Amino acid sequence: MIRKLVAVLGLGLALSASAHAAGDVDTDAFFAASLTGVDGKPVEMAQFRGRPLIVNFWARWCAPCRDEIPELVRLRDAQGADGVEVIGVALESQVEGVREFAAANDMRYPVVLAAKQGIPLMKALGNAPGGVPYTVYIGRDGKAVGRKLGIASADELAAAAQALLK
Repeated sequence: MIRKLVAVLGLGLALSASAHAAGDVDTDAFFAASLTGVDGKPVEMAQFRGRPLIVNFWARWCAPCRDEIPELVRLRDAQGADGVEVIGVALESQVEGVREFAAANDMRYPVVLAAKQGIPLMKALGNAPGGVPYTVYIGRDGKAVGRKLGIASADELAAAAQALLK
C-alpha cells in the first residue's frame, strides 16, 4: 500500500515536471503518422486521438523492453474497452518478425511498426537521445502529460493510467 502511494506521488511529480517541458513534445507528429500494422497494412495514428493513451516505443532486441511488455499487457487488460489504450510502437521494419513476437508475448494491444519513422517520431515526442523503451502518456485532449525513458514499473504505469482517466 505504501509502495503504491509512493509510486503515485512519484509519478505525479514526474508528470508535473514533464508537463513543464511539454514544449518539446509534439503529439501532432504522432497523430499525423501512418505506421504499419502487424498485418502489413497502414495504421493511421489519428484514429487514437481523443483517447487516453500510453504509447510505448520498443524493439525485440531490447531486453528492458521485453521485460516491460507483460506489465503493459496486464495494464491494458485491466483497462477494458473504455480505459486507457496502450499502443506498442516497434522500432523495426520486419512485419513478420514483430507479428510473431507480439503473438508469442500475447501483446493484446495495438502493435505497429515505425521502421525509419521511429527515431524521428520519438524525438518529436521528447526523446532526444532516441533510447528505448520510451513511453509517452497522452491525455484525451491529445497533449502529452508525461513520459518515461527506460522501463516503466507496474506501479508507474498504473499511476499514469489513473492520472489519464481523471
